[in-house]
Amino acid sequence: MITGFLKKILLMLVLATVATTVSAQWQLNNAESSIDYVSIKKSKAGELNTFGKLKGVIEQNGKATVIISLASVETKIPVRNERMQSMLFEIDRFPEATVSTVVEYGRIEGMKLGDSFVQPAKLKLSLHGEEQEIETELRVVRLGEGRLLVSTIRPVIVNAEKFSLGKGVEKLREIAKLPSISSAVPVTVDLLFEK
Repeated sequence: MITGFLKKILLMLVLATVATTVSAQWQLNNAESSIDYVSIKKSKAGELNTFGKLKGVIEQNGKATVIISLASVETKIPVRNERMQSMLFEIDRFPEATVSTVVEYGRIEGMKLGDSFVQPAKLKLSLHGEEQEIETELRVVRLGEGRLLVSTIRPVIVNAEKFSLGKGVEKLREIAKLPSISSAVPVTVDLLFEK
């Protein structure tokens, strides 16, 4: 009888600890977040593209991680989506990209509604089997109780060549019969986290 009672108490303590850990993390709201990039072809035509499936978290130690489903690339043209998935990203081998950094968690916890701050950040981008560090600045805004917006101050330039994507860019250029597709891509990030 006492053993059963102790087991229930231990189970309740474990569940409470798990619930506290989960609630202490900021979870990414996919529907209200975006990672967009502009592809530039023929040296002058820019097209806005995005990714539809993101997941991420900011942990209590400030580590922020966002996972991008590369199959969710959206160019507004289905056949182009398929080509991006197979020829560029090679999603059968590399289905996801991961971005990680550290945010100033102590400052976040003390923020009131409408407060914001800017911090320098080193984004570690893992893409197509390669990993690069990109320096930028992030703006963190407290939108309300349990709502936090993290965004890049200005576009981040991602160079396809540094992620072994040069051959894929060339394949896309050839199949679309274009004179050029830029391998340097400006990327903007707006991420809404909730807890």
